[in-house]
Amino acid sequence: MRTPPRTRVHRSTLAVAAASALATVAVLAVPQPAGAAETSPIGFGAGTTGGGSASAVTVSTLSAFKSAVTGNSAKVVKVNGLISLSGQVDVGSNTTVLGVGSASGFTGGGLRLKKVSNVVVRNLNISKPVAPADGITVEASTKVWIDHNSFSADRDHDKDHYDGLLDVNHGADNVTVSWNTFKNHFKGSLVGHSDNNASQDTGHLKVTYHHNHFANVYSRIPSLRFGTGHFYNNYVEGADTACHSRMGAQLLVENNVFRSTKVAVTTNRSSDVDGYANLRGNDLGGATTEVSRAGSFTSPPYGYSAEPASSVVTSVTSGAGTGKL
Repeated sequence: MRTPPRTRVHRSTLAVAAASALATVAVLAVPQPAGAAETSPIGFGAGTTGGGSASAVTVSTLSAFKSAVTGNSAKVVKVNGLISLSGQVDVGSNTTVLGVGSASGFTGGGLRLKKVSNVVVRNLNISKPVAPADGITVEASTKVWIDHNSFSADRDHDKDHYDGLLDVNHGADNVTVSWNTFKNHFKGSLVGHSDNNASQDTGHLKVTYHHNHFANVYSRIPSLRFGTGHFYNNYVEGADTACHSRMGAQLLVENNVFRSTKVAVTTNRSSDVDGYANLRGNDLGGATTEVSRAGSFTSPPYGYSAEPASSVVTSVTSGAGTGKL
């Protein structure tokens, strides 16, 4: 994984002015009730059902969990308690993984969704994924819903001691990340692992982030290469660089709140090719923007209701994370 980005500024005055104008556009949408827990995903991950109505199996040990999530048959696996990991556990297709209560999940490693489809991960605490493990890796997979989880690490170690909290790569597609908390980490959520992976990633990496809380996360909120991202109704506080569009990625940043953040959105750092971004309805809270190229992605191809930025902090702080389903 790459280190936090190096600044390479070459934005044009006209592009920045255009981005600022976009940021003032009012969004006419019906607010979502504070703390609402959807029964199905909204966004690019719509239609993901996981294990559906399959009978649930409850596990409390690593060996039982590994056995329960193997294979592609429909299954619902409940995790009861906190399980220590070294590395990652592979999760099969057509699976729902659900934490019991507010304190169940994994520490020390994470989950990998590799070349699978139709996976739901909800209500898990996922903490301190020691590198090279991510908290969750979505690799070459499609139809994924990551909802109401609590991701965390610490910033007491070197920035590379832990890996990403949630990374999406190798042409993965149709992912919704909703109502999660991401706390105390350097590298939050990387979408597209390399500048050199255009052949696999172009046309894919479509991800929706909504109603997530990023607190004391240094960067990658998210960092998006090649793909298409919709980032709406999220609450970001304490970031150095938040939303980062690069390598031609298209990013729509809508009705979010930024606090104690240096750069809310950038399109021109770290990669040889800039990204694209459109902003509207955000409360930047004094954060700057570095938008060199306004994008063409302004109308997501799905139904959603973006609440106004004025109600986002209340909704997100009361509804995101574990124990809220």
